[in-house]
Amino acid sequence: MKASPDPRGTLSPEVAGPLLFARFAYPPNELGYCGSEDHRTLLEYGAAQVVDPGIRELAKGFSGAWPYLQFIATETGIGDPLDTRVVEAYWIGSPLLEGLDVTALGNSLRDRFAPRAGASWKYLEETIPAKALPHHSFHVLGVYPWVGLLNGDLGDHPLRILDRCRIRWGRVVADLGEKLVVSSRPLEWDGRSLSLGAEIEELAVTTLEGYGFVSGFSPGEWVALHWDWVCDRLDRRQLANLQRYTNTHLSIANHGLAHPGPATVLG
Repeated sequence: MKASPDPRGTLSPEVAGPLLFARFAYPPNELGYCGSEDHRTLLEYGAAQVVDPGIRELAKGFSGAWPYLQFIATETGIGDPLDTRVVEAYWIGSPLLEGLDVTALGNSLRDRFAPRAGASWKYLEETIPAKALPHHSFHVLGVYPWVGLLNGDLGDHPLRILDRCRIRWGRVVADLGEKLVVSSRPLEWDGRSLSLGAEIEELAVTTLEGYGFVSGFSPGEWVALHWDWVCDRLDRRQLANLQRYTNTHLSIANHGLAHPGPATVLG
């Protein structure tokens, strides 16, 4: 299985959705943050253009992402958590997230996170009336601080975890083969709030041992980044959606809560 093209428009929705999930789920899985220990198989699935029941079983092992996908699929009537529209809505963002039942979202979050958050649940719960949405940026900025996912057990500072675990957008500067040089805006903390800093150049992985998710980049293209990997190309619509929903949850984290989670862990 070698590097493959962007799945949207070239593969059926039944295939594209699971592969898209694998591409975004692999980077934190490789680092041991979530999912099963079988991250090599997830990499191979993400690089392939064939889907079998195994990828669905792997996806169900992501206790963070999978329930959001189930929630979106159920509330929108789509049904399949790995439908391309559902997967894109969670990782990138789309109007599919708008108008979902806030009470149902709150109940879903309570069932999943109240036992783990313990006494901190009352602070996580503040995010629901603040109009949080089931987008990955909410999970990173609104849930992580209260359920022990920023404790640095894997050697990373909480700010770096917040920055690298969110889905970031970057503009391609140069294609180096197995890596890209991309320009992106990292999260910054000024002691009171989070913001997107000035653009910096970084290296992002596109291929490992012949396995890659997308290839054939040109300078100026926009890509989606998760930890150290390029997960997908972004068209203008997707770029705008990713920026919109990221900024929505940054605003909630900074200004919409009596007890903002990032401020609590970053001090």
